[in-house]
Amino acid sequence: MLVIENINAGYGDVQILHSLSLTAPPGQVTCVMGRNGAGKTTLLRAIMGQIFISAGSITLNGGSVHTLPAHQVARHGIGYVPQGRRLFTELTVDQNIQIGLMTRNKGNVTRNHVLSLFPRLRERLTQRADTLSGGEQQMLAIARALCLEPSVLLLDEPTEGLQPSMITLIRDTVTTLKSAGVAIILVEQRVDAALTMADTIAFIRDGTVAEAWPAPALSAAAPQFGTYVGV
Repeated sequence: MLVIENINAGYGDVQILHSLSLTAPPGQVTCVMGRNGAGKTTLLRAIMGQIFISAGSITLNGGSVHTLPAHQVARHGIGYVPQGRRLFTELTVDQNIQIGLMTRNKGNVTRNHVLSLFPRLRERLTQRADTLSGGEQQMLAIARALCLEPSVLLLDEPTEGLQPSMITLIRDTVTTLKSAGVAIILVEQRVDAALTMADTIAFIRDGTVAEAWPAPALSAAAPQFGTYVGV
């Protein structure tokens, strides 16, 4: 289980997160929603060790994560798919996957399992990443993160700009990962996607969790979406 307790974090002298606490249990999707600038991406970057945490703690199965250098966080089983995907666009699909495998010294068993989730990528292994469609690039970004065999997966707006068929594929992949016991923190702005994928929805405002609800207790018309997301 990933446990975030009362963290403060930000950029330089600008503090973005204020005493933020959140728990991501295994086999569940914890969706983080909020307006632009609320601190959603900053939270994911803090988990990954990419920004300094000035107070509080982040633990994974009881072990401290926030004290690790950034390059060690992924090796402890936390996968991250950032907004914008950040693929090695000049490399092929297969080369991007191989880079993911090398992070935790995984091999062909992991590779084949990941490709079984995304058959379309198997058909495009020799194709450069920059020639893929937006949806295919998102598949590849998720596949590369899954090459870590993560116990925790962070997804930053994975459905942004995608057509409905791709959103369905991502939703089905998330469901499969939940069944395998992966803890998922999902940053999402689409209310319909959040409600279909999440077990818990945490609403962030001004860098802290203002409210958290079981997703089944909310509908698309719930006032929290208007208050905290602006939709």
